[in-house]
Amino acid sequence: MSSSSEKINLLGMPLSKLEAFFESIGEKKFRAVQVLKWIHQGGAESFDEMTNISKALRVKLDEIAEIRTPEVVFQSESSDGTRKWVIRVGGNNSVEMVLIPEGERKTLCVSSQVGCSLNCSFCSTGKQGFNRNLTAAEIIGQVRIAIKSYGPIELNSKQRRVTNVVLMGMGEPLMNFEPVVDAMTLMMEDNAYGLSKRRVTLSTAGLVPAIDELGERTDVSLALSLHAPNDSLRDELVPLNKRYPIQEVIGAAKRYLARCNDKRVATIEYTLIDGVNDQPEHARELVRVLRDLPCKLNLIPFNPFPNSGYRRSKRAAIDRFKEITTHGGLITTVRSTRGDDIDAACGQLVGQVDDRTRRSQKYIPVNQGASSS
Repeated sequence: MSSSSEKINLLGMPLSKLEAFFESIGEKKFRAVQVLKWIHQGGAESFDEMTNISKALRVKLDEIAEIRTPEVVFQSESSDGTRKWVIRVGGNNSVEMVLIPEGERKTLCVSSQVGCSLNCSFCSTGKQGFNRNLTAAEIIGQVRIAIKSYGPIELNSKQRRVTNVVLMGMGEPLMNFEPVVDAMTLMMEDNAYGLSKRRVTLSTAGLVPAIDELGERTDVSLALSLHAPNDSLRDELVPLNKRYPIQEVIGAAKRYLARCNDKRVATIEYTLIDGVNDQPEHARELVRVLRDLPCKLNLIPFNPFPNSGYRRSKRAAIDRFKEITTHGGLITTVRSTRGDDIDAACGQLVGQVDDRTRRSQKYIPVNQGASSS
């Protein structure tokens, strides 16, 4: 029998890859739908639970394959009902995921990388450095963990324990393209989680070629992590802007939306930082920049973290910014800060990263986390 490390993890396989797997082992591809439903709709942890599959096939699967969900090493719940999990993803690495309940809506924010290589100046994840991409199983596993946190799953249950998924956690999703696409495909698969394309949102800092490729592969909702209305300021906040400046990113977003066969709009994410990008002139410039892009603007008050050097914008500045952009014709909302008492708010996810970039050494004080000798 194969050891666990040699077994094929079926958790992250979308239907097409699962069908190919069954054909590769000499089985009919219709088995893929049966197994897919058991894993994602029935919450099966083992092949023995799959009662509509023959005993012989279950034994065969158990010898070569497995259903392995990432290990939860910590979880907590905020006073506002927000839930945060830390999951181990090998070695000294862990990532964080957050579930935000709001009435009937339950939005899960999932991570796609261990750390992040982009080093945006206002994001604590980036200060942790970068280790590796997550697998499709580690990404979709976060959805599975959140759903199971509400108790046992009944096969074919119509109950929506997670109604929306946003790839806005740790990492830049488009720098982990194939696993992210596989995981999103499973999120929208009728035989898995059955979420609509409007309820799965990918957030990107603006990798232009990858946005174009994404448009050829899927039509999930798109969010742009913009945070500045001009290139000089965005170069400081989002270093990727030096490669793909604002107008190129907006152009890619327009092409992406044009491929969608419905009246879709992009979400523009804009973190408001006191005295940095929250002035009236910034708001007016943003209106001009976004004038020709079908979009809605989501203002995010900065969530502080140690050694960032930034402060959250004052309430008056946030209100003024919203007033100017709304008056300028942009549909503008202000994101409520949720889960900040458990460090689960936007920009606060850090997990634990065995940093291959050595970037974290620039931001973590020498005496923090040092072992005694």
